[in-house]
Amino acid sequence: MFITSKLWNTFHKQDQVVPALKKTLANLGLEYVDLYLIHWPMGFKEDGDLFPRDENDKVLYSDTHYTETWRGMEECVKEGLTKSIGLSNFNSQQIQEILDMASIKPVNVQVECHPYLNQTKLYKFCEANGITLTAYSPLGSPARPGAKPDDLILLKDPKLKELGDKYNKTPAQILIRYQIERDIIVIPKSVNKERIQSNFDSLSFTLSKDDMKILDGLDRQDGRMLKLENIADHKDYPFSIEY
Repeated sequence: MFITSKLWNTFHKQDQVVPALKKTLANLGLEYVDLYLIHWPMGFKEDGDLFPRDENDKVLYSDTHYTETWRGMEECVKEGLTKSIGLSNFNSQQIQEILDMASIKPVNVQVECHPYLNQTKLYKFCEANGITLTAYSPLGSPARPGAKPDDLILLKDPKLKELGDKYNKTPAQILIRYQIERDIIVIPKSVNKERIQSNFDSLSFTLSKDDMKILDGLDRQDGRMLKLENIADHKDYPFSIEY
């Protein structure tokens, strides 16, 4: 078992990071986690609420920069609370800022990744810096909060269905296998026993190079599902550049 946890946005001050992880460990009944990630580059005001808001229901931001947060992450490693540390939802410029100041480098970056948003450029950037990439929402996150009726639905893409028919696999299995073929860590979310078992069947076949190219070709500029547009004015919002 490999256990990963994340630091939430309201605990970005350097002196808050270690206590936040200690609380997580107490809740989990563990002495350490294998990987600890900064969940988002954007800090929120530290007032006790996970989503602190003003009287107009606008999220309140913190001035803390994620490089300060990283110093706290390094302290977590030094205290033996986590074996390794990384980032989530950071863009290439933000990752580079961390690399430029870190005494302990991030080992992993976790981002939304699927054929509509294949993250090839970010993957190559991470690979060049010795960082592994993890794909969350590899199925396109159809049940995500805030999904709209006219949003893209990756699982219903006709080309995906064609590949499923060709390999006698479900669209979900094709999508999971796609990431495995790319050497990207993939974490499909499910609480359903049958679906979890079905996900493991993604290990039982391989996709041809031509079919991988078909899936690569589904990448699109509007393919991101989790945009967090309500906080796009945050100074550290990560999705304002290409990757």
